[in-house]
Amino acid sequence: MRSRWRRNLQLRLIFLTFVISASVLSIVGVLLVNQVAVGLLDAKQQSALTESTAARLEVQRLLDASDVGLVAPNNTRLVDSVITALAVRAGSPGIYDALFLSDPGLAGVPERGTKLISESSIPLDLRSAIRERNRQAWSYSNLIYEGGITTPGLVVGSPVSIPRVGAYELYLLFPLDNEQRTIELVKQRVAATGIILLVSLMVLAWFITARVTDPVREAAEIAAEIAAGNLDRRMKVKGEDDIARLAGSFNEMATSLQSQIMRLESLSQIQQQFVSDVSHELRTPLTTVRMASEMIYNARADFDPDMARSAELLRNQVDRFDLLLSDLLEMSKIDAGASPLDSAPVDLSIITQMILLDNNEIAAEHSTQFKFVSSDDATVTADKRRVSRIIRNLIVNAIEHCDGTDVEVEIAGNETCVSVSVRDHGRGIANEDVSRVFGRFWRADPARQRTLGGTGLGLSISAEDAALHGGIIDVWGAPNQGAQFVLTLPRMELGEISSAAILAGAP
Repeated sequence: MRSRWRRNLQLRLIFLTFVISASVLSIVGVLLVNQVAVGLLDAKQQSALTESTAARLEVQRLLDASDVGLVAPNNTRLVDSVITALAVRAGSPGIYDALFLSDPGLAGVPERGTKLISESSIPLDLRSAIRERNRQAWSYSNLIYEGGITTPGLVVGSPVSIPRVGAYELYLLFPLDNEQRTIELVKQRVAATGIILLVSLMVLAWFITARVTDPVREAAEIAAEIAAGNLDRRMKVKGEDDIARLAGSFNEMATSLQSQIMRLESLSQIQQQFVSDVSHELRTPLTTVRMASEMIYNARADFDPDMARSAELLRNQVDRFDLLLSDLLEMSKIDAGASPLDSAPVDLSIITQMILLDNNEIAAEHSTQFKFVSSDDATVTADKRRVSRIIRNLIVNAIEHCDGTDVEVEIAGNETCVSVSVRDHGRGIANEDVSRVFGRFWRADPARQRTLGGTGLGLSISAEDAALHGGIIDVWGAPNQGAQFVLTLPRMELGEISSAAILAGAP
């Protein structure tokens, strides 16, 4: 899933659209529900205060009228008449419930309420505010009825006075269950609308991103096929929009690349054929020159010193020319893909020891010695001739550049590969030159005189031979610290290498 997330642009765009859309819709939904709730409660509060004021005036007139006669009315009947009047005013079903409560300082006076509403529905701080300020006050509270039934509501209290009795408090309790149901309905509708909009936006985002990412994905697939060698693949061009122009430009680029590659392949084939033909054609005159140089070299004792030295130089240069032709023929075979492997089990330790033994005399001429360390199992399936050539090139190259220091040769293996390390402590290689050591005819120091007659193709051929086996040659170098070349070959023919047994440059 993590890899799919990193590689799928359409998935990331759709997810980003989902997050942003869900956030925006959630914020808008919360604001909308809050606005509806505030509007409903404000309207309810305004109507409740208006109704409470009118009811208080009516109750007070009723109480004042009861004191007109010569005989004081019965308090219980008076309170009952007030509650009855409020019940009639509230209608059926009642828009509010009422409580007619006496001041706590009055004892033994009647109190009444409608619909078995509980006195605990009234907050204590609201009662205190009415007594202290002697004016209308209101508060939100839970309305509690007999039997434990509760509902949210708005409580509006007003002070009234019963003549010859004292102060009373009139409370009208307005249920808010209708408003609550309305708010819940609005929440449900807003949520449903938000989900529909979110799904619609996801579908729209998928459609839009597909219009952009599908051509890009197609271009990537076609580019991969072109890179793999299928140069005839092209994108489909539909319409005249930006995507169509991109597809057209891509096809033009592919066509141009195809023509350039075909031209370069033709030139490369001509070059390879030229090198191969020249190398073969030079073999015959070179053989004649070699025979003549050998005769002159063998008769050098009869010459004067200058002529004898010239005979030696002639023989050395003919040998070098012969080696150069051999390397050129080998490179032409590699370029043409005509380098089959003759694989068999090979012990790299034995091969390396034989090569070191063959080069002991050359090492002595350069005032250097070999230090050899090998693991027990150094067997790989490889072409013995090519592997021997790689190791010989690396060892001879180290002797050439060791400047009289020791050449360290180490062989180590693991489950998947065997590594052969050749380390010298000479002038080394500059950091910017490390990536060019396997270039054809490249030399780190062109002014440095060769002592072993190299052609400049040895490391290039070695790198190609290693690649044919599925291996690699790693290199490390630093100025005045020497250089290290590490050949790593898989144990099985063209097998996988999990990790090299020896790392170039490791302490």
